[in-house]
Amino acid sequence: MAADRTRMNSQLLAAALARDGQLAVIEAEPTAEAIVAATCAEKPDVLLLSSELEDNPTLGFQVARQLRTAHPKTQIVMLLDASERGSVLEAFRAGVRGVYCRTESLKSLSKCIHCAHSGQVWANSRELGFLVDAVSEVLPMRLSDASGSSLLSKREQDVVRCVVEGLSNREIARRLTLTEHTVKNYLFRIFDKLGVSSRVEVVLYAFSLQSSGPSSSAAAHARHASHAKQSRATSKLSAK
Repeated sequence: MAADRTRMNSQLLAAALARDGQLAVIEAEPTAEAIVAATCAEKPDVLLLSSELEDNPTLGFQVARQLRTAHPKTQIVMLLDASERGSVLEAFRAGVRGVYCRTESLKSLSKCIHCAHSGQVWANSRELGFLVDAVSEVLPMRLSDASGSSLLSKREQDVVRCVVEGLSNREIARRLTLTEHTVKNYLFRIFDKLGVSSRVEVVLYAFSLQSSGPSSSAAAHARHASHAKQSRATSKLSAK
């Protein structure tokens, strides 16, 4: 479903995406109320949502937060005017699955939609860098489930910290005095426990906890577990 900042923009976007034979695209009126109602009625797999709605440059982020709670199965891709740190981080804080800058090609947008539909994260290297930097500033000290029990062992959390820093398996092994094979095994266990399927999703998971606080840990875990099921249906796990 396309929900751009104006009705004409949504129509043009839907028409352009319809050229992809694998996409069935519908439009939503460019108001927060209409977008929420249309998502409830149509239950789209992916929602392309403008960060600017009703002449409010941040209303789209508010709508995304509301929809992530009410319709967690709908993957949201945020349409941004510029790939700036603040906008990118705010979008991921709102629970989107990907960000797309209007300066990029429509071909890239089509790839973005397919990626989000499969439950994977879409962002370019610069945008991922914003996430990594933000998580590195304040890493969550403990990842817990609804009962307060730790999701990861101390060593697994050490590995997560290294992943967030962008270290390779070899670098993680050297820092933690482990073999690369052991590091890979740790990563697969971490993926399974957190309900994620890639290093990028580990970073996004940590960021979502940092942004929402400890009380939202269980909800974040449930969301990522649901995304992982979709991702595993279309791709193999990667611990490289």
